Amino acid sequence: MNQARSTMIAGLADGLEPVRAFTPRDGFALIGLAVVGVVAVVHMTKGLWFEGLTGQASPFFYVANGLILLLGLASAATVVHMASPWVGNQHVNPVWASAMVGVLPVTALLNVLSHGAWAEMLADDDAPICVTASIASAFCVGGALVLWLRRGAPVSLNLAGWFTGLAAGALGASFYGIACAVDTIAHLGIWHVVPVLASAVIGRLVVPSLVRW
Repeated sequence: MNQARSTMIAGLADGLEPVRAFTPRDGFALIGLAVVGVVAVVHMTKGLWFEGLTGQASPFFYVANGLILLLGLASAATVVHMASPWVGNQHVNPVWASAMVGVLPVTALLNVLSHGAWAEMLADDDAPICVTASIASAFCVGGALVLWLRRGAPVSLNLAGWFTGLAAGALGASFYGIACAVDTIAHLGIWHVVPVLASAVIGRLVVPSLVRW
């Protein structure tokens, strides 16, 4: 009996090869490389707004970009851990971060209403480039997150898609945002949040089919 068991175990183990450990650290490193790539491309194509980086922008610049960055980090961390699911994982951090970012468009709209500046907001010449460039940046970060999810075994594919788009859009918008010299609450609260929402919708629709296993 023992000999038969040993033979069976040897047969099952035959051909197995060691593989690299699957750790969240590698996922964060992959996202870090994607972010560095985004910042490098933004700097080469548009140039960073160094006045903003040295504290010369309005407070809205730092509050808006900081909240969007926190949303991106919270969502990205959730996606990284979703590749290795465990019982009891609630994914609440991106939800609270989304609620905080939601304050930005509400504040922007209240500001526009109080000043009657609808025409100025809609005719914002910087809005198209901010939206399109942020979404383009999001594709780079989103690609890294999709590659990570494909290595793992995410359970809730729809939720993974939503958080992937949310993380990609928020990180893309925040890291492109350091090149945007428009620091009004109307611009930041609307046109820097639109690409986050758009990327989240794209992620929800596209990502599940890419990571299904």
